[in-house]
Amino acid sequence: MNLLFQISKLQLSSKDHTSSPDWSNLPEELLHIISSKLQDRFDFIHARSVCRPWRSIFPYPSSPLRTTYSLPSFHKFPHRGRGGDVCTLERFPVFLFRLQSASPPQFFVGGVGPDKSEDHVVNIADCQIIPLGYMCRMVGYDPDSLATSYRAAAILPLNEDTGEFVVLIGYAHHILALRSTEMIWRRVELCSRADCSDIVTFRGKFYAVFINGDVFAIDPYILETTPLRPPNIPGCGRQNYLVPYGDDEGLYLVERIIVRNGVLSFTKMVCRVSVLDVEAGEWVVVSDLGDRVLLIGKPGNSSGNGSCSAKELPEGCGVSGGSMLFINEIFDETFPYKYGVDSGNPGDDLNVWRCSRETRVTILNKSPMVALRIERAEP
Repeated sequence: MNLLFQISKLQLSSKDHTSSPDWSNLPEELLHIISSKLQDRFDFIHARSVCRPWRSIFPYPSSPLRTTYSLPSFHKFPHRGRGGDVCTLERFPVFLFRLQSASPPQFFVGGVGPDKSEDHVVNIADCQIIPLGYMCRMVGYDPDSLATSYRAAAILPLNEDTGEFVVLIGYAHHILALRSTEMIWRRVELCSRADCSDIVTFRGKFYAVFINGDVFAIDPYILETTPLRPPNIPGCGRQNYLVPYGDDEGLYLVERIIVRNGVLSFTKMVCRVSVLDVEAGEWVVVSDLGDRVLLIGKPGNSSGNGSCSAKELPEGCGVSGGSMLFINEIFDETFPYKYGVDSGNPGDDLNVWRCSRETRVTILNKSPMVALRIERAEP
């Protein structure tokens, strides 16, 4: 809602004012009017974060933030399980929380649970909250665990009037699809033979990325696949990540380049970033993200990655536009990636995305939310 967005921006933009407005002094009648105009559940969560009086006026959303789907089990595919074997798909909104009172700046990335359960993780009354869209997960399955062959999940509606939908999952060497009208898992044909690493949705289609670098677009109605593999990088392997931006505004492909027969060091890796040209059906390499920030990782065992605009964040908070953050690293320390960073080695190519050592990101926690502390790195 525009009114709430403007109020939130005024509250958070103290850098242009000698003192920050006290929004707790607004008349209760006006707050009730604002509350009656809110429709989106993101807005209710956002409103409750402005200050404590707003938190008491704006009720916690009555409709669930998370939508769950009970589906037939897939863990014995291609054999069908017993009639009572089910699994649960959960679709939930993900937010970036900036703790306003923290110094150095701290951020949380994750979902908001039902029944006000976010209070047990982070006090949202002291947070700026930025929606990052929706993600999916299979309850009880860890996509990074070697004990299961499940890797990713996504859902798309086919008919809002009837509630018909299609679910895609990455399982073992297969992409499996289920239509709500059939409730049967079927293999998607003519796809990659490698393991799927993630699935996202963009402009009414599924996009699956695989560990060998393959990328496929998949039509949800007829399950037709279209290869979208980016150009090879000679002598190198890569880890690929798909990152949607905004309300179907763009789909980015981030390739983390691994030099074969070299020493593996996450902080010395470089990246190539491309955006999907939907009409041409190809990836276009980019050197500028504008004000966009790409957040790469899977909070809460979910599928997908997030993104936001740095315009929604105040200056000096440690996060700037035109950058990428890997928020779920093996080690607890990482750095933002930016384009054209000078490594100090004359032989290194500047036309890539590389760690910027000006800012250090410490990963404080990974579950149930990703917690980050961002501070200026020591010279």
